[in-house]
Amino acid sequence: MHDPLRPSEQATAGAALIGLDWGSSQLRCWLLGPGGVVLAERSSADGASRLVGGAGEFDAALCRVAGDWLGLGLPLLACGMVGSAHGWREAAYVACPTALDQLHRHLAVVQTSTGAPLHIVPGLLDDPRPGTPDVLRGEETQVLGLLAGDPALAGGCTVVMPGTHSKWVSLRDGCVTGFRTRMTGELYALLRQHSVLARLMPDQPGEHPAGLNLEGFDAGLDSARRAGGADLMAQLFSARSLGLTRQLPAQALADYLSGLLIGHELLAGLPGHEMLAGLPGHEMLAGRVDPLVLVGDAALCQRYCHALQRLGCTPHSQHSHSAAAGLWQLAAQAGWVTP
Repeated sequence: MHDPLRPSEQATAGAALIGLDWGSSQLRCWLLGPGGVVLAERSSADGASRLVGGAGEFDAALCRVAGDWLGLGLPLLACGMVGSAHGWREAAYVACPTALDQLHRHLAVVQTSTGAPLHIVPGLLDDPRPGTPDVLRGEETQVLGLLAGDPALAGGCTVVMPGTHSKWVSLRDGCVTGFRTRMTGELYALLRQHSVLARLMPDQPGEHPAGLNLEGFDAGLDSARRAGGADLMAQLFSARSLGLTRQLPAQALADYLSGLLIGHELLAGLPGHEMLAGLPGHEMLAGRVDPLVLVGDAALCQRYCHALQRLGCTPHSQHSHSAAAGLWQLAAQAGWVTP
């Protein structure tokens, strides 16, 4: 009988690195070969937030997902919440501005039960004064993977990574100069599931074939723009009042809420873009506007792309999850593999 955790000779030929994106809810594992090509991929639900038994539980989760790959004698490199305070071992944050080609100098390390060391990528800290601190883990590796595919972006761009906690990362001359987290996805989920706004929203997805009700979504975007990104608290209640007065059908309300929240995120994140000229509180900024790049889940990035285009901004490009490519770049910087 075939053992799914026993690597075939074909799958492991040329393998040079085991890379892991170890998030809060999921663990993704790749067997990587020359140039960072993905030879094989596995995943499990052993996210860092679900492992509460300490180092031994993390070690067991690694063995479950990597299986006999661990017997290949390859370097092990992980990014994400495995390096958080509730992870396997905390990898201290590196303060911005951060030169991405120096990130490998800050790897933390733990010993696995196989005797092989697991290196963990640090997160980043942005602590402007005056201002409030912000942190990220895992996204720094995705940015490295993005730059591996399009090195010209290292000169200057804004990387938008939609998700539960959307990350807006500013790059200049190969350095992360700063970033901002916006809790758009989590706020949507809380309001959609646990607030008074949800009572008029049906459980089924919208009528659009891709699961997006464009009528509702665009109405939310337009509402955010008319308000110039101001008074979100009042605008949120409109997701209820528009349903009560039947100015929007019930099946459009969830995507109206999504459009409203994403619209406010975009208006906050792009204060200098020409699409905001003349809107209250969004005076044009001097100097160039860097390219805007979307990275993440394809469907969610497409939703953000549509929103940006409706607001008058066309993203430079869209990219899928890039952690595997970023892990390969880090390993190359550390001298473990050939770039």
